[in-house]
Amino acid sequence: MSKIYVMDHPLIKHKITMLRDERTTVKDFRELANEIALLMGYEATKDLELTDIKVKTPITETMGKTIDKQVALVPILRAGLGMVDALMSLIPAAKIGHVGLYRDPETHEPVEYYCKLPTDIEKRQVLVLDPMLATGGSAVAAIDFIKKRGAKKIKLVNIIGAPEGVEAVSKAHPDVDIYIGALDEKLNENCYIVPGLGDAGDRLFGTL
Repeated sequence: MSKIYVMDHPLIKHKITMLRDERTTVKDFRELANEIALLMGYEATKDLELTDIKVKTPITETMGKTIDKQVALVPILRAGLGMVDALMSLIPAAKIGHVGLYRDPETHEPVEYYCKLPTDIEKRQVLVLDPMLATGGSAVAAIDFIKKRGAKKIKLVNIIGAPEGVEAVSKAHPDVDIYIGALDEKLNENCYIVPGLGDAGDRLFGTL
């Protein structure tokens, strides 16, 4: 089964509280989402594989470490874009793919409209980015698409998650670990996370 990592850092808890507040402006929401993703990025990348490398300092030669398996960041459009810059600041050499999905308002099922990934995706540690993990349908579908294109090592990174979404992803993709900033109570009748923070895409891009 998937390993579930719920963040316990005081800074993440503080910033998520601000993110939830309906009074938070679009500008502040974007900045907070970026800051939270940056903090979560340290946790999600803590087990990247390393290779020994010789390096010459101004004093002498020594052995250091370099990341062995390169990284691909794959935001689920459009809200996942709000997390990309933070992860890129941590891993500037990462390649970026995109998966475009939208949720059918009647069936709540994900519909794909775009998928473009690095050609060497099978060699990379893939971090799938999406602020919200609600029903899990979009995450499951996105991971399906990524696996079909050869990816073998995938992690899912979400700022807010619902138990229903965690269960859906864990059941469909037990080999994918899930990193969540806060695990909320439930989904409501409209499949919104409770207490949640509303529609992350609308709040990121000012399309309320």
